[in-house]
Amino acid sequence: METKQYIESGILELYVYGVLTEAESLEVAAMAEKYLEVNSELVLIEKAILNLSSSFSPFISSDQFDKIKSKLELKHKVITLQTKSNSSSYIGWAASLLLLVGVGYQYFQLDDTKQQVTIVEQEITKLKTSVIYLEIKNQSTKEILAVVRDEDNKIIPLGGQTVAPKAKAKIYWNQKTDKVYVDASGLPEPPEGKVYQIWSLKLAPQLTPTSIGLLVDFKGNDAKVFAVDKTSGAEAFGITLEPAGGSKGPTMEQLYTLGKV
Repeated sequence: METKQYIESGILELYVYGVLTEAESLEVAAMAEKYLEVNSELVLIEKAILNLSSSFSPFISSDQFDKIKSKLELKHKVITLQTKSNSSSYIGWAASLLLLVGVGYQYFQLDDTKQQVTIVEQEITKLKTSVIYLEIKNQSTKEILAVVRDEDNKIIPLGGQTVAPKAKAKIYWNQKTDKVYVDASGLPEPPEGKVYQIWSLKLAPQLTPTSIGLLVDFKGNDAKVFAVDKTSGAEAFGITLEPAGGSKGPTMEQLYTLGKV
């Protein structure tokens, strides 16, 4: 092997670092004794390590640093470090660059995979939400049909009053169970801060209103069919528009619909 190829193989650096086997170290020592170029290169490497150690000396003990420095200086005279450029250096830099690019590529691939997993999870969540919504809507539809088709339910139509002549509603009242449902699809959407309140009315000997519930979440109820409190002995039903939370008594000026049993 030519001395140039031997020097560029990187074995001299490994020798200086002390990581070669005993046989390999003896071989390097023999080459250094035989060839001046090899010996000179070893001096340069040791000098470079000595200078590098000096720059990092604050991180090791002074005794340890002095021992390393004295061992290297005993073997060779101190000479000026010359700039060395060989193929092994380029190979080292190229390998480091390729490693960096590879790690970066893997990072971006992993990040892209994580984003795709997140998107899939979001789609699954949306799908589950849609399924739950459809199940609730289907159940609500079944309940509404059961109310409408129940022959025990008495249907009381409620007509519009002065404040809302075009308003209308229906009461489904089961006089056996006292359950009451309100079909409010004929009522306009209540203004912000207002709510419809349902009243069970007794007309004689005097008008006696009893609140049987509020039509809460009016906008969110697509079918506009609401279950309210049970009542018995009602002679009429009315719906008024009240402040959010309802009122103790009906606001007659805001009576939207009224109907006798």
